[in-house]
Amino acid sequence: MRRLFLAILTASLGISAFAQTDFSGEWAPVPNEDNTGNPYVGEFIGIPMSHAGLLRAEAWNASLYTLPEWQCRPHGAMYISRGPSQVRIWKEVDPLSRQITAYHAEWLRSIDNPSYMDGRPRPSEYAPHTWGGFSTAEWVGDMLKITTTHLKEDYYRRNGVPSSDESTLIQYWIRRGDILTWVTIAYDPLYLTEPMIRSSEYRLVLGMQIPPYPCTVVEEVDRPAGVVPHYLPEANPFLSEWGEKYKIPQEASLGGAASMYPELARKIDAAVNKAPRK
Repeated sequence: MRRLFLAILTASLGISAFAQTDFSGEWAPVPNEDNTGNPYVGEFIGIPMSHAGLLRAEAWNASLYTLPEWQCRPHGAMYISRGPSQVRIWKEVDPLSRQITAYHAEWLRSIDNPSYMDGRPRPSEYAPHTWGGFSTAEWVGDMLKITTTHLKEDYYRRNGVPSSDESTLIQYWIRRGDILTWVTIAYDPLYLTEPMIRSSEYRLVLGMQIPPYPCTVVEEVDRPAGVVPHYLPEANPFLSEWGEKYKIPQEASLGGAASMYPELARKIDAAVNKAPRK
């Protein structure tokens, strides 16, 4: 009878019968073999870049970050969950209904990223785009699914792999004890030919403090006004370094959808075996 009473009470209150997961807390990234870290220029394997995306990536020059307008830019939503920064997650609760109206996530080097759960409509397609974009969230079982649009043009990796302002990001938060698995699925009609699915993990760290991250713009390099660091097509001298170091053919190291699948390993093995021995 007690179980029946609880079931009826839960249904009458309109509350989900399963216990919703709480994602609040301070979380530290767990480094692994897929950790973003500081990737090489030309380390594009496993990224389904379009031809336009590859051209943008090949033109990238790390000195771009010395420009004053780039020095204090926050990391955008397409990259930050894969970065090396700690993240603080907290929930916004309606004081009357006591329902969760939003989850917020803020990394050391980012802005506040709210994910709204109160049913508010998505902005017009002409609304401004931001680094965090506009996110809505919903429960899928005990996972939280977040859909993000209205993102600025940014990057998927900090080695020149671009993301466009027409992209959409789907995220899933999955908690198992003190481990948070963060799955991202990027859809980008300009710079990706297929959805790009990646996952990262965080560990809950009780009592961790995430300090402020002030930034002061300085003139790091003396360069003529209006010069933007870049490489012309086929002139980037660093594109082949990563592939040469790990003996990976350039057709694989430069990414594309084919580099996401197991067949790539067989192609690399065949290419290595055919290569003349020194």
